[in-house]
Amino acid sequence: MPTVVLKGARKPHGVRILRGARARGPKVLFVHNNFPAQFGFLAEMMRREELCCASISSDEASGITGVISAPWKMQRGTTNGILQDAVRAEADMLRGRAAAESALLLKKSGFTPDVIIGHPGWGETLFLKEIYPRAKQVLYGEYYYRTTNSDFGFDKEFGTVGIEDRLKVIAKNATLAVAYNEADRIVCPTRYQQSLMPRPLQAMSACIHEGVDTARTRRRPNQTLRLPDGRGLDASAPVITFVNRCFEPLRGYHIFLRALPRLLAKVPNAQIVLIGEGSGRGYGAPCPHGMTWKEYFLNEVKGRLDRSRVHFLGRVSYNQFIAALSISAAHVYLTYPFVLSWSLLEAMATECCVVASNTAPVREVVEHDRNGILVDFFDHDGLSDALIEACTVPDKFGRHRKAARETILQRFDRGAHTAPAWRALLSEVLGHDMLPAPTLARAAADQTVAPSLARV
Repeated sequence: MPTVVLKGARKPHGVRILRGARARGPKVLFVHNNFPAQFGFLAEMMRREELCCASISSDEASGITGVISAPWKMQRGTTNGILQDAVRAEADMLRGRAAAESALLLKKSGFTPDVIIGHPGWGETLFLKEIYPRAKQVLYGEYYYRTTNSDFGFDKEFGTVGIEDRLKVIAKNATLAVAYNEADRIVCPTRYQQSLMPRPLQAMSACIHEGVDTARTRRRPNQTLRLPDGRGLDASAPVITFVNRCFEPLRGYHIFLRALPRLLAKVPNAQIVLIGEGSGRGYGAPCPHGMTWKEYFLNEVKGRLDRSRVHFLGRVSYNQFIAALSISAAHVYLTYPFVLSWSLLEAMATECCVVASNTAPVREVVEHDRNGILVDFFDHDGLSDALIEACTVPDKFGRHRKAARETILQRFDRGAHTAPAWRALLSEVLGHDMLPAPTLARAAADQTVAPSLARV
């Protein structure tokens, strides 16, 4: 059985909450495999407003100071030899059972939530209605799997897909459908992600992005980015930035690398900065060649690439991240039709000249020749041309940079848009105001959750 842990909270404060001490507003339970993740800003706001909050997550999640944590741990793995299409569903149910045990312990300790804010993607919310039948559920609609208008089969370079592949994709939705059936509302971060939901689920969903802390995420003048070898880069020479946690095809890593030889030849003083770990599976398929995608595609272009001008920084601090964006002559963002990366919005908030793929999630934010430049995902020569122009005629893109930040301020500012939208939604679900609007918005403006490569 899992153990209730008061991660980061002072023991007397935590015990007082568990014993039913009076707290402001409703009690809130966050459920996320890797909490805080997408719920970090919301949990920080509620914690600062002294709402009684708890979380259920895997025992590897970091948690948030002051939020009661009831982690779960798997007691067994999936069954050998079962139908392959059912493996994901069984794993989700195993996690759901483990999360239910944590919920029971919270309940026995005196914590009963008024509202559950959960991510159903790993199965943890599946059985919570049986533990807390009166609690309202607001579930995160990150990605409902589809075989069309999605990442599936988008990149023909990696082979054709048959009926067996299509059935496996549909099977991924099995537990998602069950979980969403228990929800009172669903929150999708973008209209594209909302459009993937079945129509009945779209009708009960709201589009609320996690937003950007625009006071913190902004262009900083006179920045120097320190490289691993000790050299420094600044804006005196063109710097191209690319952010991708695992350097995988789904985020266009292969297209980006193929654009570099021509770019470097045409712009002799250009420098390339790639931020990300470069390991792990990422969102797409693993590399089938016994190496990482990073290594595989580097080998493809190594004879044509000046490696002295291509810099892999790995995972970086928040200050390094902003420094890189602040000196960027152009920021490249490529993606299959999939979840939109937070790093794109952060680059726009930092007034980067964004050169991005003309794919559905991106078009929702980037308008060609207004707040960025759109190129065909597969056209690496077209990408080279756009980057060469950004490096050689930078003044041409000053208005794009200003418009990019303005887009974030008008649509994605956390204090002005995200916090009020969540307040309105939760007040609607609960049937009464959660908190006075100015208080919740002020808490959103005050919170400073640093960017994480888990979201790129």
